[in-house]
Amino acid sequence: MTCSVNFSLVRCALSHREQARPGRPRVIRSPRRTGRRRGAQVELTARSRTLGKDASRMDRGYELQTHRAEDRHWWYRGRRRVLERVIADLRLPAGARILDAGCGSGRNMVELARHGSVTGVELSDTSVCLARERAAGEVVEGSVLHMPFERDSFDLVVSLDVIEHIDDDLGALRELRRVVAPGGSLLVTVPAYQWLWSGHDEINHHRRRYTRRSLQRVVEQAGSEQVRTTYFNSLLLPAAILLRVLDRLNPKTTESSLDLWVPPEAMNWLLERPLALEAALIGHGGRSPVGLSLLSVFR
Repeated sequence: MTCSVNFSLVRCALSHREQARPGRPRVIRSPRRTGRRRGAQVELTARSRTLGKDASRMDRGYELQTHRAEDRHWWYRGRRRVLERVIADLRLPAGARILDAGCGSGRNMVELARHGSVTGVELSDTSVCLARERAAGEVVEGSVLHMPFERDSFDLVVSLDVIEHIDDDLGALRELRRVVAPGGSLLVTVPAYQWLWSGHDEINHHRRRYTRRSLQRVVEQAGSEQVRTTYFNSLLLPAAILLRVLDRLNPKTTESSLDLWVPPEAMNWLLERPLALEAALIGHGGRSPVGLSLLSVFR
């Protein structure tokens, strides 16, 4: 898998350089479904190509390392388990229109495509190219602050560990709400607890971490209503607290990307077990009162 990802990244970089020529804005239309409204129409105007001053780019080296890890790393696999249980409980309509806002390499679009027709929007040109290689759905380059989609375009919008990167998180949430259709849902995940701030947040260009109340407050200001919330990755919280303490005692760890190291298979499986247990709990309507991450559903 690593070789395949590396080859795709090189090809994406070369392709982007060759295609980065001025020209007329092109129109991309989301897939249509028989008997339903027209899919999201995407017009890549000069304004929609604006990446947004409040949306920071991840360091390229760390970005590539993330893409190499996300298929196998216990954290990404565990989060996908949690998301699958929550999305299954939403009872989306057949062929639902789904947006992955801040889709990265498109890895989550693969699972989302099981629930309907998926569109992704992503800031990084490298990630956009790799996401298109996955062929899980339409992928548009742009910022979640200025998305080139019509109002009420999607039955489900997911934004997974994205808004913590943006200075204007209220503006981003208003934009996300704008494209959710009446009766649709917005699903957001974010890192939890500002007091857990560490080198991981610095490397990832985070602006903040959240609590249930602080996330609810900003989403309600954006005009949405919280209908479900839970922390997750709770069983590893004590270990994370210890690592944060060590991180503060040794500032050099700020430049480390050890959190993306994929352990040997047996250890990787073992680290994923707590998230698998939480996914089962959440799938039965339960919630965790604490955790390293926070998941909320809004309408």
